[in-house]
Amino acid sequence: NKELLTFLLFEEENLENYIDNMKQEIDELFLEINSSHIYYIKKGLRKILRLINKITRITASKIAEAELLICYCNNVQRLPASVTKNKQVLKIYENQLGKIEKAVAGLHPDLQYDLRQKLPL
Repeated sequence: NKELLTFLLFEEENLENYIDNMKQEIDELFLEINSSHIYYIKKGLRKILRLINKITRITASKIAEAELLICYCNNVQRLPASVTKNKQVLKIYENQLGKIEKAVAGLHPDLQYDLRQKLPL
């Protein structure tokens, strides 16, 4: 896997920088979502989630998983209100909040506090 090899060779030592770069990429992907129909919005959201899941498998870090999912949830909240009231979008959002809680639960209490402060309301 080229992405795993690239991460292990170049990015593993500086995980914070890698996470920040991935957050920027996620933000850019949210800007590219086609908002003409709810189908395309859901498709875009799932595409971004696939990327996040791939990154978390590569990094094998609960901190990275929590940070990226928090970024994802914050971006979902910024979507128009008509979109966030959709049942499927709401279910995707709630599932990610559950994943964040699972990832944060296994961390040091100080990290738990910091990450919970970043959670969307």
